Amino acid sequence: MSMNRATAANMVLIALLLALPPLAGLMDGEFYIILVSRALILAIAAVSLNFILGFGGMVSFGQAAFIGIGAYVVGAGTMHAFEDGIEWLGNGYTQLALTVLFSAVAATVIGAISLRTKGVYFIMITLAFGQMLYFVAVGLEIYGGDDGLSLYQRSEMPGLPDLSDDRVLYYFSLGVLLLFLYLSHRVLHSRFGKVLTGCRLNEQRMAALGFPTYRYRLVAFVIAGVMTGIAGFLLANQTDFISPAMMHWTRSGDLIIMIVLGGIGTVFGPVYGALAFLLLEEFLSGIPVTIAGYRIGEYWQLIFGPVLILIILYARGGIYGFLQPRSNGK
Repeated sequence: MSMNRATAANMVLIALLLALPPLAGLMDGEFYIILVSRALILAIAAVSLNFILGFGGMVSFGQAAFIGIGAYVVGAGTMHAFEDGIEWLGNGYTQLALTVLFSAVAATVIGAISLRTKGVYFIMITLAFGQMLYFVAVGLEIYGGDDGLSLYQRSEMPGLPDLSDDRVLYYFSLGVLLLFLYLSHRVLHSRFGKVLTGCRLNEQRMAALGFPTYRYRLVAFVIAGVMTGIAGFLLANQTDFISPAMMHWTRSGDLIIMIVLGGIGTVFGPVYGALAFLLLEEFLSGIPVTIAGYRIGEYWQLIFGPVLILIILYARGGIYGFLQPRSNGK
């Protein structure tokens, strides 16, 4: 069987991502390692949101709250390890376990309430929960409040290379992304994934067939929350900084844009969307042209908006749909 265009593009993309650090080193482009590393981490969050939005039809505007949970676990852990001598809180494995635990608990509570509603009510409740956690973070003066907190050190993970090395963190983030892509693919083609997709298409029919749709959707919501929390764990280490802005609702909006840009309801689409979003932001914001005293790069969103509209109009399946126009993109 011949390889289709989308599969070939995915393999080329993975090869390029694997080769980026050594190529950047040869060209003295360490900046691009940091930029693409951030894109990979946001791609993890976008893949996580796509798990419930693209496959389950759940539009969550509070997903960034889980990024904040993972980030604050790292920030609080490193601070207490450094200032209070609680060394086990600086251990990356402990922080990762706490991230999974806190994200799962928060997702269970938020999902259990939000999933009892549908449509715009679901969107508003997830938004409300996200903003509630945002304002809780703003009020945490011990962790810098609205100003945020700089990390004393990155997470220490004995047995693994030092995450303080940007190249190591890059490959670690890429490995997590590839793992989540594989899990998303397997789940999508499993019985669980089929039921979740059925709930998106016609939940009443799935319930009539005897499937506990609420339970399936709640499990999916928790899985997505945990995956997004791990993205927050990585983002805190990558930026060496945490702040309430990480969990603001606009960050959830950015994730949705990445999913739509890359291809909603596809496994690899959010990866293309995250990379395109970050690279376009970097390119457009750096435009030096000045008109009437205003530098165009400072208003890059005015250019990005029409670009996004054109992609939505002429590439209905996003970037991934353009790569595979004659299939369902999955």
